[in-house]
Amino acid sequence: MAVALKRGQKFSLSTAYPGLSQLVIGLGWDAKKPVTGLFSTAQPFDCDAAAIALSNGKLQRKSDMVYYGNLCHPSGAILHAGDNITGAGDGDDEQIILDFDKLPPHLNSIVLVVNIYEAAIRHQHFGSIENAYIRIFNKTNNREILKYNLTDNYANLNAIIVGELYKEDDEWRFKAVGVGTSELTLTSLSKKYT
Repeated sequence: MAVALKRGQKFSLSTAYPGLSQLVIGLGWDAKKPVTGLFSTAQPFDCDAAAIALSNGKLQRKSDMVYYGNLCHPSGAILHAGDNITGAGDGDDEQIILDFDKLPPHLNSIVLVVNIYEAAIRHQHFGSIENAYIRIFNKTNNREILKYNLTDNYANLNAIIVGELYKEDDEWRFKAVGVGTSELTLTSLSKKYT
């Protein structure tokens, strides 16, 4: 059974699952139903998941960001499964696949974020999103390991730092972060790590 985490909680993947090498990180969300008239001009929410690979807390190069515009890390260790521009449907809206065995040793942290594409132009923010979550499952057997439901109020915020996978004492761990920011783009959000 998957472990349910709350904001700030940590979980050691290496301790619970020795030898675990390939993960799938699924992120999901639903747009709240807008209160509109007969002729709605509401645009779909295009939330974009990304993984920012860090070396000792710092982003070394742009290619260490894996997102819809860069679907594969140069090492092949981090893959983005593709952009879902509406978030419609059940299950994960976007997925990121991680292979610890291929990850260069200097990359010891992977920050997982979600931002809203063209949030300012579309007048959208995470206060209009519900049922947001991140889950991690074993790619080999598809068993869910953990899940973190993002239940905080993210009104007027354009991006969320959802969680972080990090290596400490030779073990890979996950921390449920759940911090919203007003950054409008992945580029501006990534500057927090330069």
